Amino acid sequence: MTKQAQLPPKTCSIERLVTNPPDVKKVLTGKKTATRRNGRYADIGEVMTLENKKFVIDNVYQQKLGELTDAHAQREGFATLEEYKEAILSLHPGMPWLPTMRVWVHEFSPLS
Repeated sequence: MTKQAQLPPKTCSIERLVTNPPDVKKVLTGKKTATRRNGRYADIGEVMTLENKKFVIDNVYQQKLGELTDAHAQREGFATLEEYKEAILSLHPGMPWLPTMRVWVHEFSPLS
């Protein structure tokens, strides 16, 4: 687990972490428990609110795209890595899928 003190400053705010309506729905129904971004949007322990429901950030760490597995894609709300990859590339036309590209993983869970 990444220690908070080792994380660089956030590049965006937690309010921007999950904004795509289909993704919001996946989070609210429990199908999405992680999201990947080019920057760091949240601190561990920070709370994200979607439609008046609260989710706590459990972990934040970097990962190379080439390290992703079907299990990671499933935490993103997709059945397979290929399905996740197609969805990401359709949202970002012209973006190459580079195995060495590093992204920030934000894992979260419902706050009871």
